[in-house]
Amino acid sequence: KKVARNPQKHRSQHTAGPALKPHRITRERELRMSASAVFIIDNKGKVLISRNYRGDVPMSSATRFIHYVLEEDETTIKPIINEEGITYIFVRHNGLFFLAISDRNINTMITLSFLHKLIQVLTDYFTEVCEESIRDNFVIIYELMDEMMDFGYPQTTETKVLQDFITQESHRIELAKTPAILKTVTGAVSWRPDNIKHRKNEVYLDVIESVNLLVSSNGTVLRSEILGAVKMNSLLSGMPELRLGLNDKVQFEATNRGGSASQGERRAIELEDVIFHQCVRLSRFDTNHTISFIPPDGEFELMSYRLTTHVRPLIWVEAIVDKHEHSRIEYLIKAKSQFKTASTANNVEIYIPVPADSYAPKFRASTGSCKYVPEKDSVVWSIKQFGGGQQHMMRAHLSLPSITTEDKQMKRPISVKFEIPYFTVSGIQVRYLKIIEKSNYQALPWVRYITQSGDYQVRM
Repeated sequence: KKVARNPQKHRSQHTAGPALKPHRITRERELRMSASAVFIIDNKGKVLISRNYRGDVPMSSATRFIHYVLEEDETTIKPIINEEGITYIFVRHNGLFFLAISDRNINTMITLSFLHKLIQVLTDYFTEVCEESIRDNFVIIYELMDEMMDFGYPQTTETKVLQDFITQESHRIELAKTPAILKTVTGAVSWRPDNIKHRKNEVYLDVIESVNLLVSSNGTVLRSEILGAVKMNSLLSGMPELRLGLNDKVQFEATNRGGSASQGERRAIELEDVIFHQCVRLSRFDTNHTISFIPPDGEFELMSYRLTTHVRPLIWVEAIVDKHEHSRIEYLIKAKSQFKTASTANNVEIYIPVPADSYAPKFRASTGSCKYVPEKDSVVWSIKQFGGGQQHMMRAHLSLPSITTEDKQMKRPISVKFEIPYFTVSGIQVRYLKIIEKSNYQALPWVRYITQSGDYQVRM
């Protein structure tokens, strides 16, 4: 589910003509959402799995798609193709094509979401989705596809619910479990079964942010982006309702209209491209911007977001390179942490690109350890703990052969990996997490913040 800022209401307009009856309009709209068949095809164009849900499109249509894909360039091919009245919608994953076809005006976004969900369910079952795992588990895959889609309409897509009656050990449904399974699948909360009991009621909330950064050699930030995710591990009994409050700018505007700006409001942030789990009540979020939901049992991702804002480099790396042709190359690397002294970056790894033909490395570092990784043509400087406001240095000396060619690898940037616990670069905070359940049991919410490196690069 994707929520846009200030969504505009669209009204359908019909041209003049004979009026359709209300039930006919509803039926026409429903038909636009259905898929006729779903295929799993390998990279050579061979169909591994095929499931015909409606029987209104010839299965040979997949052959046309295969010819089209094999002839087109990978960089120009589009995920939605329409030829001769048939719509082809596909997702590529690990060299496999997950394809859905229809001869109707199909709802492409729902179909794409279903294909991604199918890949996710297969990944949860088999760890890795590849040609080998598809061939080894085709019986289970057919059972999963029958449960996940009926007559072309998506049905049960939650892995935890599917695992209750489709397992890798046995494919039979126990008679005693059947009523509970049907109630879960057909109920309003299909992602959570009834009568869940835990000895200790707890909920763990992780706010994880990945920093994508590109910095020039003189320290100018060329590109910065924050990708965030709120992940939960719900260990709650019964059917609880949770309400989550963040220091999101829109939430503050909704709750403090007409009042003066508080200290918390001044620290409010504006989230972009927010995507919610299906358990979140979007109608309530659109009305008063309250994140209200009945959580699935266990681990799941509640929401994700993005911020395009200027980010100061958390770990700044400066490299001075002294190259002596046909002899040696020397590096002086300075790393400085630019976050609060109360925070500490763990498991810091700085990858410095070196010539592919270099050898006999020698290192001297003020802290941490260094090693030469020839398969990556890099020197890796590892620091277990890097405190805020600290600076460290490392010197590297590598020999070069007497005859060398121009090494284009030297133009690669330095990449940095790190993880900073109890810290978010955006400043997002959980204001409250309320747990409401009819039995009024006491539950313990735990919140943790983590900032980690994403695509974090510094040019030399």
